[in-house]
Amino acid sequence: MEITPQIPQGRQVIESYGPGRFRIAGVPHGGSVLVFPERTLAWPVAAMAALSEADLAPVIAAEPRVEILLIGCGPALVPVPPALRAALRAYGIGCDAMDTGAACRTFNVLLAESRRVAAALIAL
Repeated sequence: MEITPQIPQGRQVIESYGPGRFRIAGVPHGGSVLVFPERTLAWPVAAMAALSEADLAPVIAAEPRVEILLIGCGPALVPVPPALRAALRAYGIGCDAMDTGAACRTFNVLLAESRRVAAALIAL
């Protein structure tokens, strides 16, 4: 019995991550990234303390609309500031913070379920 989820071709599967890098859909990326089902963007955020609504503008403006934003905080979970969480909620975006490894794995699961998900991943 096959249990590996089928992910449509061209989707941005996160294949690996490590110190300062990611491999997404066969392409290496250095530094932090924003990952959507159909594209990956460089993201100039290095720590949760610096995260603002402006840093998430590509997520807020994304079409199709993002329903779930996973925030990979680096090596350890850092809570999303309440004001930022409320701002995202006002756009109809739920967010969940976790360490970057967990965010990568969760993104892939939600991608396989065809959910409207994005990941803001701070590099380790």
